[in-house]
Amino acid sequence: MSVAAATALVCALGLSAVPETAYAAPGEPGPAPGPGDGSGGGANGGQSLEEVHQEVDGLYRKAESATDAYNLARERQARQEKAILKIARAVVKAQKEMAGLRKRAGAMARAQYRGGGMPAEARLFLNGDPGDFLDGVTLARKGEQATHGLIGRLERTQVALDRYADSASQEWERLDRSRAKKAAAKKEILRKLARAQRLESRLAKDERERLRQLEEDKARGAQAKWLDTGILRELGSDATAMGGRAVDFARAQLGKNYVWGAVGPDTYDCSGLTQRAWATAGRAIPRTSQEQWRLLPKVSAKDMRPGDLIIYFRDASHVGMYVGGGAMIHAPRPGRQVTFAGAGSMPILGVVRPDAR
Repeated sequence: MSVAAATALVCALGLSAVPETAYAAPGEPGPAPGPGDGSGGGANGGQSLEEVHQEVDGLYRKAESATDAYNLARERQARQEKAILKIARAVVKAQKEMAGLRKRAGAMARAQYRGGGMPAEARLFLNGDPGDFLDGVTLARKGEQATHGLIGRLERTQVALDRYADSASQEWERLDRSRAKKAAAKKEILRKLARAQRLESRLAKDERERLRQLEEDKARGAQAKWLDTGILRELGSDATAMGGRAVDFARAQLGKNYVWGAVGPDTYDCSGLTQRAWATAGRAIPRTSQEQWRLLPKVSAKDMRPGDLIIYFRDASHVGMYVGGGAMIHAPRPGRQVTFAGAGSMPILGVVRPDAR
């Protein structure tokens, strides 16, 4: 989902300027550290740019994992609220049925009272007309069956009401837990993001630019290493009709800002982008990158084709969409925009295919 690590920073950094076709690393190393790198007691507290990068990267990665937890808790909360609403409607229906059954039971009791309280069987035997007696036997049996049926329905309806009450209580408890998890995850996200943003804001302008260059160089190096395996010769270039529509949607979002928890149309987090792209293509997929990894059909990375989703990092906390030529599109992290990046510029956990049959 979202808050991509500054390794995703990596992915966001200038790779959009590289041709979509292979994303090889530049031949020259990045600029050598200068006196503004923070090796002294500058605004970055004596840290080198490498140390700043590592800390910022770690903070964004942790915030991204927390964002996945937040979105999952939000999804569960929505499902639980729907379940409670469904139970409430069932309770109203059962209560109306119970009221009608009680009304019928009262009518039966009043009828018996008007008959002097004498059981129907006794009245039959006192009847001197054989025809009336036989007719009465039939009616008495029907009345007895109706009474037993009414009592049975009353009992079943009461059992249903009790069950609904238990279910509602359990769903409310689950809802409270989901709300608590969502609140805790949001608090963690905001804390990590604020810390990362404070670190970056303390850097001088030239230091921030060198930090971007450092991140870009790391991404290019990872992409070059990935391409050196020869994988580009094996990757598919033809998308399915549905995959092609998902890719076209993702391309149309280039340049839009990353916002954690966002699913468009103006801002996205990483899994919000992939979810919306595939929804537009006609296939509903899970909301979070971790759920996309867990629930969608997996394919080998060497069999990847445009439209497939690449899941990154061991905790499945980031996702991008493969678009061909060794490139992917993703929403990197706060402060960045939806962009092209090398498909191998971050550690790949695996690949999933939403429209696999």
